Amino acid sequence: MSPLQGLLASHPRWVALTGAGLSAGSGIPTYRNDRGEWQRSDPIQHQQFIQQEGARRRYWARSMAGWTYVAASRPNEAHRALARLEALGHIPLLATQNVDRLHQAAGHRQVVDLHGRLDRVRCLTCAALYPRNAVQQQLLALNPFLDRPASAARPDGDADLDESAVDSVQVPSCASCAGTLMPDVVFFGGSIPTARLHSVDQALRNAGGLLVVGSSLQVYSGYRCCRQIREQGKPLYIINPGQTRADALADLRLRAGAEEALPALAQMLARRPAAAAMMDAQHG
Repeated sequence: MSPLQGLLASHPRWVALTGAGLSAGSGIPTYRNDRGEWQRSDPIQHQQFIQQEGARRRYWARSMAGWTYVAASRPNEAHRALARLEALGHIPLLATQNVDRLHQAAGHRQVVDLHGRLDRVRCLTCAALYPRNAVQQQLLALNPFLDRPASAARPDGDADLDESAVDSVQVPSCASCAGTLMPDVVFFGGSIPTARLHSVDQALRNAGGLLVVGSSLQVYSGYRCCRQIREQGKPLYIINPGQTRADALADLRLRAGAEEALPALAQMLARRPAAAAMMDAQHG
């Protein structure tokens, strides 16, 4: 039994927190390198999208190309291992910074999408919701000249694109009120809905510890969870090949990829005697 397996077995119920590194094995690239440094063009900011028509055109032009990568992605072994751990009773809640919905596709049930979901679009005026695929078809119809592969996709469905094409982009409006459409995600500089934060906070209070997988924790929504669990005197375990913002807080730090570490962990815990697992759950 590895040190990680031993620690998690001794605290059988924990909250899982995942980041972009978990979906790298599904073909969706990460934002940062192994040193936690930003490695792509600056992402759109919340206020830019709200206030600037040009910024919205730029976003939708790039997203039109990048969405195809996200829509075609599939869960990898790490997603499936976490879903198995949930089914075994070890993960009462999973909080993810990802917007790709791959945890749900893998069968995970109790998921909080901290930063929202890219497969849905919301009207900023009337709050009507639309499937992202439907909006994609509208974008293609309005902008057939952009129907080509992107040079590089990004975790939020954005993509690197020739800026010369942006000025000509036409963006669809809400079919109900002609309002502005926005992906149902939290852009950089935006605020996570209070209900989502409350759900995670409650789960952390009831859990035996926190397991972080595939996140550099540079974004505060993830780092705050690490601080909370340590303030409660509970263990923090981090699985990430590169450095993270919370390395100094961790009880155990495993420099490994999610697809390397999680399937073995799920397999080991699945073999534990049912009676021992039940006893752990009563005291975890």
